[in-house]
Amino acid sequence: MTSHTAYLTFTTKTRRELINVTERLAAIVAASGVREGLCLVSAMHITAAIWVNDEEDGLKHGGQEWLDGLPPARPG
Repeated sequence: MTSHTAYLTFTTKTRRELINVTERLAAIVAASGVREGLCLVSAMHITAAIWVNDEEDGLKHGGQEWLDGLPPARPG
C-alpha cells in the first residue's frame, strides 16, 4: 500500500478569500506515485473551509453575498 502526504499553506490578502487549489492538488497527486485511491483534502484551521463545487463566477459571487448578509464576526 502506498500513501503520500503533502501540505499547502496560504497567506491571504483579505479576511475572506476563495482559492482554487485544483491544479495544485492534481500536481501533488501526479507527483505522489499513487495511481489508485482517494485524495483527502482537509482544512487544518478552524477558520478555513474546503468548498467542492464548479469554478463558476456566479456561484462564487452568490456565496460571497450570502456571507456578507451574516452578522459580523466582530461587532462594532
